[in-house]
Amino acid sequence: MKKLEEYVLTIPDFPEPGIMFRDITSVIQDPDGLKLAIDGLVEKTRDLDFDLVVGPESRGFIFGVPVAYLTGKGFVPVRKKGKLPRETVSRKYDLEYGQAEVEIHRDAVQPGQKVVIVDDLIATGGSAEAAAKLVEDLGGKVVKMLFVMELAGLNGREKLKEYDVESLIVYPGK
Repeated sequence: MKKLEEYVLTIPDFPEPGIMFRDITSVIQDPDGLKLAIDGLVEKTRDLDFDLVVGPESRGFIFGVPVAYLTGKGFVPVRKKGKLPRETVSRKYDLEYGQAEVEIHRDAVQPGQKVVIVDDLIATGGSAEAAAKLVEDLGGKVVKMLFVMELAGLNGREKLKEYDVESLIVYPGK
């Protein structure tokens, strides 16, 4: 079986010149790549005391749900503003150009619950930080953040320095 990073296709100059786009869809469309990614994330939770998995829309759903299932935990989605049907709390975060806002159901995380946040990619860390702050707004504690890939050149770890962050693949550039 190949290594996980061998399933990631790199597309040069997408979406603009100079960017090396790391395509997660090439990982999840291959059964072996998908298995390596999910198994790798689950392994990072071994011996970790936690109650819930939280995943930001949308690729956090792809990776978070199987991690929750395989660890016997519930899954909580963090969605774009206006997508959740019940009472929510929200957080804004900065994008390269502008802002975005995400929400979580107000009753999704109970005070004192320990949470693992799972997503496909850490770049600048903005969306992961917003998800973590939502968990904390509800009284939960983020005990770990797990990512399939990390673009270390965008310094997302710096924004998340107060959290335990692990990535299965780390790319040095952007």
